[in-house]
Amino acid sequence: MSTKDFVEKDYYKVLGVPKDATEAEIKKAYRKLARENHPDANKGDPKAEERFKEVSEAHDILGDPKRRKEYDEARALFGGGFRPGPGGAGGQFNFDLGDLFGGGPQGPGGGPGGGPGAGGFGGGLGDVFGGLFNRGGTGTRTQPRRGQDIESEVTLSFTEAVDGATVPLRMSSSAACKACAGTGDKNGTPRVCPTCVGTGQVSRGGGGGFSLTDPCVDCRGRGLIAEDPCTVCRGSGRATSSRTMQVRIPAGVSDGQRIRLRGKGAPGERGGPNGDLYVVVHVGKHPVFGRRGDNLTITVPVTFPEAALGGEIRVPTLGGPPVTLKLPPGTPGGRTMRARGKGAVRNDGTRGDLLVTVEVVVPRDLGDKARKALEEYRTAAEGEDPRAALFRAAKGE
Repeated sequence: MSTKDFVEKDYYKVLGVPKDATEAEIKKAYRKLARENHPDANKGDPKAEERFKEVSEAHDILGDPKRRKEYDEARALFGGGFRPGPGGAGGQFNFDLGDLFGGGPQGPGGGPGGGPGAGGFGGGLGDVFGGLFNRGGTGTRTQPRRGQDIESEVTLSFTEAVDGATVPLRMSSSAACKACAGTGDKNGTPRVCPTCVGTGQVSRGGGGGFSLTDPCVDCRGRGLIAEDPCTVCRGSGRATSSRTMQVRIPAGVSDGQRIRLRGKGAPGERGGPNGDLYVVVHVGKHPVFGRRGDNLTITVPVTFPEAALGGEIRVPTLGGPPVTLKLPPGTPGGRTMRARGKGAVRNDGTRGDLLVTVEVVVPRDLGDKARKALEEYRTAAEGEDPRAALFRAAKGE
């Protein structure tokens, strides 16, 4: 990400959030826009794909507190009308490109210390393409920078969430522009900024013998000026790239769970490690089974004779053979029984249980024989009032 992008692009406007938006508000806006403009949902629509890239780029900056702070500082500095100090844009400088990019004398091969040459740059050109600010000193060398974390979403079926699944995931992240090899110049030969002599910074007097360092306004802090800006990254040296990778979702994930995959995020800069990938899982409904932690749930209908007299009932399981449960005589409706080891997979590889809730089914239509039998039962059970205890409790007895 170049300072030019920091200054000219309003990422708050891209996400449609105010400048004082919280992290939660930024994340919510990003998820909504990313879902609406995702290439998979807008196949063949180049405008939606471009919009998706802009939204992803904005989230890369505003979603990271450190980069968001740098972004706000850069826009505040450049918006304040700072001017370069001595040795302005019109000045001429005499220096050795090998010293600037390689940090030492060149040998016969054109490289530092006599090593192989690299177009006279001594292999150190990547040091100039550093972060926005080089606060570590006056030199051009910058520290490796870790890649940005990426957040994506995936929707699984109920069975996939219980058993685990490998799913394709398409992601977009910021990386060095392939068209210009990260130089920002179409021909790969950017010119060293004469104002800051490639450092990306200029000093100005602060009074009392102190000096302040500001990003160079001519090169926007990059230390280089593209003679012929790359049409892909518009001279920034960074571009949004899309890739599809196979991601393994572990067994037993629940709806809304956030999974961290180390090193699967955006590529690092200047040899830094890759960021991490965070996947938010959404789980679909199942027509028969439910979920309660590591346990699966199911409601099984039984007849009145089965509930009253007891017996054995067969119960389906998720992806396996049915199990047989013994129903005790006098089982009331709403009672829950347990089939051990027939639930979701736990982190340690074991399984939860299947919780079976009994529901007594009352028939709507009775045949003459069944009706006569029930009437005989009602006559035999006269004198038993199942609501007597209810009335006594209501009276406080």
